[in-house]
Amino acid sequence: MAIARFPTLVVDCPDALALARFYGAMLDWPIVDENDDWVEIKADHGQMLCFQQVEQYAAPDWPGQEHPQQMHLDVNVDDLDEAEAAVVELGATRHEHQPGKTFRVMLDPAGHPFCLCVE
Repeated sequence: MAIARFPTLVVDCPDALALARFYGAMLDWPIVDENDDWVEIKADHGQMLCFQQVEQYAAPDWPGQEHPQQMHLDVNVDDLDEAEAAVVELGATRHEHQPGKTFRVMLDPAGHPFCLCVE
């Protein structure tokens, strides 16, 4: 028996509202709660992502380990090229290191790695 329905991922970042807007636009999830240093987005089925603004934020240095990635999201898409173009328009960048062919490593506007994946 599961203890909880959905885990909620909390992401540290330099600007909680900006990063919530980025992921909200990418996933088509609305902002449901917004405070000075905390913003939540939520899917229709209940899954949430939260963004916590922290002072002196240091972006991950992937694939290096000086500032480990600590977490990343895998986002399933139908077409890698179309998805990459869409998230770049939202503010993401493509990482120079691309170790696979069925996924694309991207960086969100705060520098967190995330992957666009096709099955």
